[in-house]
Amino acid sequence: MFTEERQERVLVRLRRDGRVEVGALARELDVSEDTVRRDLRALAAAGHLQKTHGGAVALDPARMSWSAREHVAAGAKQAIGAAAAELVRPGQTVALDAGSTVLSLAHALLAARQVRPLTVVTNALDVVATLDADPDVEVHVSGGEWDRHSRFLAGPAAVAGVARYRADWAFLGACALDPEAGATSVDARDAAVKVAMAGSARRVAVLADRTKLGTTSTHVVLAPEAIDVLVTDVADVAEQWRGHPTAVVVVDPADRREGGD
Repeated sequence: MFTEERQERVLVRLRRDGRVEVGALARELDVSEDTVRRDLRALAAAGHLQKTHGGAVALDPARMSWSAREHVAAGAKQAIGAAAAELVRPGQTVALDAGSTVLSLAHALLAARQVRPLTVVTNALDVVATLDADPDVEVHVSGGEWDRHSRFLAGPAAVAGVARYRADWAFLGACALDPEAGATSVDARDAAVKVAMAGSARRVAVLADRTKLGTTSTHVVLAPEAIDVLVTDVADVAEQWRGHPTAVVVVDPADRREGGD
């Protein structure tokens, strides 16, 4: 059995049962447990599942803690962040929310020395910590209540703080993204800050890896037609968004995957 065929069998079982175990898969596929573990590592790196002790579970990234989400599809997030950084021009003001994919953008902006000077408005202290050492990046923090689980500043003060600025770009992560429902969030407070960032910006880019696509959550952030640019790692998304004015940028994360995630 080829590797691709074996891994597809793993995903079929995962979609059916919600979880898989290394031993059971090894018996079913007639391969060693080490081979199954390698397959699970590869599938986790591609953002298809979350590894656990002895197996894996289906992903629900929107409800994971921030620290858990950070390692899901890490290579795709790096590639998406690098592509999004290419949209920024020197002298611009950008609003960055608190998603793990947007943090990858912050790291890419730190490395993009040609994008200076730069002004950043954010509700994410991790973004502040990333850009703090660069004297050519002016950072403004929204204020608000600190959420340890999701690592963002939220609440009325955060919304009001964001609304004080005017940005050239708002770069937003997405709990869920669908061509009919648009961008949505599992958290009302997160959604409120994202809405404020989008409202303060001339253009809005949504950064979403494959684990977020084709899904919806409870709280509306943006209608599909309000998204100017979508940066993702799924090639056929452009066809799905053909009926909207959204420009779709597709990245190839193959050369940016990190081992062990």
